[in-house]
Amino acid sequence: MRDFELALKAAGDPTRTRILKLLEGGGLCVCQVQAVLGLAPSTVSKHLTILKLAGLVEDRRNGKWIEYALASETRNSHAGPVLGLLRGTLDRDPAILADRRRLREIKAIPLTKLCALPAAQVPMPAAPARPRRTRTGGARA
Repeated sequence: MRDFELALKAAGDPTRTRILKLLEGGGLCVCQVQAVLGLAPSTVSKHLTILKLAGLVEDRRNGKWIEYALASETRNSHAGPVLGLLRGTLDRDPAILADRRRLREIKAIPLTKLCALPAAQVPMPAAPARPRRTRTGGARA
């Protein structure tokens, strides 16, 4: 029961769900996830650690970088079914679509350049457009 709870809680967080959806396209470095989501490296690392402890992701060394990918084999027998539930789910969600567009942009930057940038210089995603409010309080397109 504990492993089931770990997997569900890890995948149930919106940021971690976004990370899992990003990893469906293949392994990524922390700096790539950071640049897509616009989060601090420590925040991304914390989320990835939780996903790893739940058995949903695995890491492997790729040169001087650590690459995270969806777990292929895991000690948590519930991780596979949870990842299976996510596959194909939310693929039309605006946030997931925006993350995938942003990931394509970020992947065009060589890892040697992207990961060498100080955190303050990592290209961040544009803020989502917010509807303007009218004087009556309603939203205007």
